[in-house]
This record gives sequence, C-alpha cells and structure tokens, in this order.
Amino acid sequence: MRISKVIIAIIFTVFYIKVNAQVDSIPAPSPQKSKSFLKQSIVPVSLIGAGLVINYSNGAIGKENIQDGISNAFPDFSTHADDYILFVPALTMYTADLLKIESKNDAFTQTKYLLIAGIATNLVTYGLKYATAETRPNGEDLLSFPSGHTANAFVMATVLFHEFKDTKPVLAYSGFVFASATGALRVLNNEHWVSDVLVGAGIGIMVTDLVYRFEPLKNWNPFKNKKVSTIISPSYKENTMGLYANIQF
Repeated sequence: MRISKVIIAIIFTVFYIKVNAQVDSIPAPSPQKSKSFLKQSIVPVSLIGAGLVINYSNGAIGKENIQDGISNAFPDFSTHADDYILFVPALTMYTADLLKIESKNDAFTQTKYLLIAGIATNLVTYGLKYATAETRPNGEDLLSFPSGHTANAFVMATVLFHEFKDTKPVLAYSGFVFASATGALRVLNNEHWVSDVLVGAGIGIMVTDLVYRFEPLKNWNPFKNKKVSTIISPSYKENTMGLYANIQF
C-alpha cells in the first residue's frame, strides 16, 4: 500500500510541476523565447529521465518491485476507462470551440497541430516499442515501452493547454488530469510498468511543445476564407473509441 501511495503522489506531483512550469513561461517575451522553451522542457525531460531510471533499475525503485506493490494493493482491479478518457482533452477542446470560447487557433489549425503531434508521437513510441521489445507486466506482448495510451493522452492534453492557456487556464490545465488518470489506469490494469507511463507522458508533452514552438504548416488553411461548419463527436466501432469529424463548406 505504501508503494501505491507513492505512485499516486508522483502522478499529482507531475501534474503540479507541469502546471507551475507552464505558468512561469506564459507569456514569454520574444527575446526570451528560447529560455522559456528550455524551462518548458524541464517537465518532459524529467519524466523521461525518471522513467528510464526506473525501467533499468533493480531493487526498491525497479519497475518490477513497484508493480508488485501496486498489484498487491489492487489485486482485482480492472477497467476499460483508460481506453476512453484519453480522448477527453480533445473532446473538451472541440466542445469549447463549439461554445465559441476564445482559443489561440481556429479549429482547423488545432486539428492540424493535433494530427502532426499525434503522428510524430506515435512514430516515436512505436519505434521504441519495437526497438526495445519490453514485455508487458501481464506478459501479453513485447510492446510495453513506452505507453502509447499515455503518450497520446498527453498529446491531446498539451494541445488543449496551448490553445486555452491565455484565455481559460482552468480549462487548459484540465486535460492533464485526464491524461494523468489514463497513465495511472494503464499501470493499475497491469498493462504497463510505471516507467512506460512516465516516458510516454514525457514524449507526448515534448513532441507537442515542439509542434507549437515551430508551428509547421502555420499558414496552410484551405478553409480560412470559407464558411465552414464543423461537427466533432466521439465514435465507437468494433471495440475501438475514436473521434468523428464532419466538415461542411
């Protein structure tokens, strides 16, 4: 039980540090943009570093020992909520758009950056999964490291943050609660080691921060001068949760 309390404390500490690090960097004057980005990078780099230490350590801080403690504390824990709540930050963003809440970018640019960050993150995570071939704690396969669910959850949470940090801070930060919960549930479900989740979170945050720093395809928006109607809704098919977008112009 003591170890499970430590894990829960780590999750909330990561969320607290992320919030405070981002507050310190908003808004950053142009001459200090590089320094601001370095400060922003402290959290994802720390998450990745901590995950690597745990992943390759033995003894008390080793991933096996931590997982044993969690499994003993929650022996019968099982839920599919982690397959769904990772989408909450994205759904929150599009709902805010429909409610005309002011954001940094329009819905098309938000989606563009979300897709770019998501694709890049999955290339990194799945590349590492196949390169490392780490066994999941439940022994299901060799695609444990890092956690794809967690990485994608933090991509969506970080996009939400960047879009609303200047107008609706509470809304902006809310995504990190659901992303952290996704990571915690992956561990509690015995699908991932704690190290998988920490590294996945770090990758998701870092890749998305980079996308918003360099703003790829910034001026590409074929709908900019057209009247566009967008409907975003969750979709569920063959045990797979996703997003459905209907764009009319």
